[in-house]
This record gives sequence, C-alpha cells and structure tokens, in this order.
Amino acid sequence: MPGPHAPELLIEIGLIDCEKRVLTGQMNGATFLAMAVPAYLRIRNEFEQQIRSGALPPGSRLPTEAELQQQYSIGRATAQRVLTELAQAGFVERHRRRGTFVTEGARQENLLRFVNPLLRGPEIPGRHEVESATVIPARDAGVELPGVADDTPVHQLRRLKYDLDDKVIAVELSAIPFSLAPRLQEEDLDHLTTHDYFARMGIPAAKSRIYIDPIALDAVTAARLRVPEGHAVLRLRRLTWLTDGKLAEARWDVNRPDLVEFFLEQTIQPTTDS
Repeated sequence: MPGPHAPELLIEIGLIDCEKRVLTGQMNGATFLAMAVPAYLRIRNEFEQQIRSGALPPGSRLPTEAELQQQYSIGRATAQRVLTELAQAGFVERHRRRGTFVTEGARQENLLRFVNPLLRGPEIPGRHEVESATVIPARDAGVELPGVADDTPVHQLRRLKYDLDDKVIAVELSAIPFSLAPRLQEEDLDHLTTHDYFARMGIPAAKSRIYIDPIALDAVTAARLRVPEGHAVLRLRRLTWLTDGKLAEARWDVNRPDLVEFFLEQTIQPTTDS
C-alpha cells in the first residue's frame, strides 16, 4: 500500500441501468453519467481494438472520412471525429493527401477500460501465463479484500501478462471469493478476463474502482518483469462489487512503464448521428 503521504488517484464506475446501458462514475469525487455509446465512440473503439489486437498493425492505412461515412452511414463530422480522436490518443497519424496510418508501437491504454463493468475481453491485448492458482484464506491472498472475513476461502490467481510481442508487460494477482465462483479454476486461466467471466456466469458485477499507487519494485516482482529492483512503477489496484454490495474481486497489476502508456479519457458529449 502507498504511504500516508503518497499521491493516489481513484477512479470508479458503476452500472446503474443494464437495459439502458447507463453508467455512473466518480473521478476523485466528481460524479458523471454516461448514456448509450454514441456512433463516433463505438466506431473509434472498434478501430482501437483492431489496433491493440494487431489486426491493424503499424503502418496500416485506415479508411478516409468519405469511406467511413459510406461504410457506417454516418455524417462527415462524426467520421472526422473518429479519426481525429484516434490521432489524439496516439493510435494513428494523419497525413494530408496521404491518409491516416497506424503509428509504430501504439501501446496506449485507457484506464477506464480497467473499471468499466460493461467492457469484455482483455484490458490489454496479449496472453497470460499462470504462475499459480490456489484456494486459500482471504488473509493470505496478498491483496486487501474489504468486507471479506479473514478465514473466507478465496481463489488466488497469479499470472504474468505478455504483450503482442510476447514480452512480459505486467505481473497480476487476483482474489475472488470461492463461494462466488466455485468452478473458476476449471476455466482456461491463460485467457480468462474477470468481467467477461462474470458476464458469462451471470454474476451481477455492478461497480469497479481502481487505485493507482506509486511503488518501488521488490526483488521478486522486478525479476519477473526483468527490470532492476527498486525501479519506480505504478501499481493498479482494482475492486469490483456485486449489485448487493458484496465484493466480487480484488486484484492488483504492476506494469512495465516502458512497454505500456496509460491515459485517462471519458467522453460523454452526445452526437446528432444515431
């Protein structure tokens, strides 16, 4: 945990209406609402996912504004916004008369992906490698589980996260109450993502919160990430709750800062295109 004077950023998102897909969230005390995803954001997310997954590798050319208008039946302003925001996020470069192209090393991740209960699939593209998967008392989980008794059995899952170039990019530790997911360890843990698993199993995850802690790497974690001991990094701690307020998961991730760049972006401005 960070010291008493360490700076800390808190992000929280909760699902309040599954049918209308309405989100409520807080960023350091400020509350926001986000309604149904507008067209430009839906299209932008589609391209963003293709870039992160490698389906659109560096150097790939994206459709022009006119091509986007025809392909998605949207207006010019919406098409322009899709490409402009991809460029602002660092995923693409726009060249007059030449077009829009995927940038080299486009490894930028929106932190809101880590806390949005609606999103499916991996937070960061790439495979996992399971180091251990055990059932232990909550007191020994290696991560704080608010509201969970110390002797409660929990799944503890330790994994290494690899990027698309097969480099170790993060060390992950997750704890989930055993009673919530008794058959969790029968899953393909190399490819498991928690929010997707909860959705498939009908587990009603309602709210996630993330803390960002500046830490110095201990010897064991540094060796896993192949960086020097004591190296300064950010640790992401995520808590997810059910609709009844009970804790569904507690986890932390320590990421290599030279292999991934995080940003924070929340768009709530509506558009006239449907």
